[in-house]
Parts: sequence; C-alpha cells; structure tokens
Amino acid sequence: MQKAQIRRGRRRFATTWEQRRLGEVVDVRSGRDYKHLKPGLIPVYGTGGLMTYVNEALSKNEDAIGIGRKGTIDQPYKLYAPFWTVDTLFYAIPKIGIDIEFALSCFLRINWKAKDESTGLPSLSKSAINDTRILLPDAREQSRIGTLFSKLDSLIALHQRERVEACL
Repeated sequence: MQKAQIRRGRRRFATTWEQRRLGEVVDVRSGRDYKHLKPGLIPVYGTGGLMTYVNEALSKNEDAIGIGRKGTIDQPYKLYAPFWTVDTLFYAIPKIGIDIEFALSCFLRINWKAKDESTGLPSLSKSAINDTRILLPDAREQSRIGTLFSKLDSLIALHQRERVEACL
C-alpha cells in the first residue's frame, strides 16, 4: 500500500492518502433483466440512463454508482435508491466508511476506455473495475472532497439550465 502526502497551500495535510484498489472501496454488483417484473415506481437504469419503472428494486436503500458494462463504459453516474439496473450496467455500492460523492468523483476521473476489453462494442469487466487503483484519504477528507464536487456539479448544472433557458 503506497502512501502519499498531499499539500494544501503551504501546509501539508496531517492525513495521508493510501493507494487502494476500487474493489476495496466499493462492492461492484451486476444488473439483471427486468422484463419479468411488473410496472411500478422503481426506476430501471441502463447504460444510457433511465429506461422504465418496475415494482421491485435491486438496491432498496443503498445509493450506488452506475457504470456501463457494455456501450457507454466511460460515463458513470449516481443512482439513488431504490433502483434496478439492467445487465449492461454494473452498480457499485461504497463500502462502510467510504463517501459516495468522493467515490463518484474517482469513477469520473478514471479513463475507463483504456480498460476496454472488447474489439467491437466497448466492454468492461468487474475485475477491470476492482483492480483499478485510486488514492484514498480518510473518511473526513473524503466527505469534504465529495461535498465540494457535489456542489460544483450542482452549480454547473444550474448554469447549463440557465444557458438553455436563455436560448429559448
């Protein structure tokens, strides 16, 4: 396990960041077919986003990070529980002590296309996800970083909406 000292301004953090495999940070699970389910209120997601609604959830109360197994492997996004994912979308649930917003920011920075395991349609495996290395700070620092990125994402989305509305 490698450790790295991170600088903030002129001071060093007291915390160290440890190099970890994503498999130590999140539990990667596979989506499943939903066609046997009845219509309902639970959203079903695929690599392209929301597909339909059903009456059962794969994840009832744990938010996760969706990442494509086929197709758009380089566009991870947050999934809010309850939800169902199809078999072309993995969902990664952060392990205890891991901030989901920080984990999502890590997923968004990884070059997933470089881990493509196919010759045609882009394809990603659980082992490729689990073996990917990231730097991980302590839980308090994860929360701070995750909150910062979440606020930045909200601000960007707000400005994008304002630009669209101004064009209408």
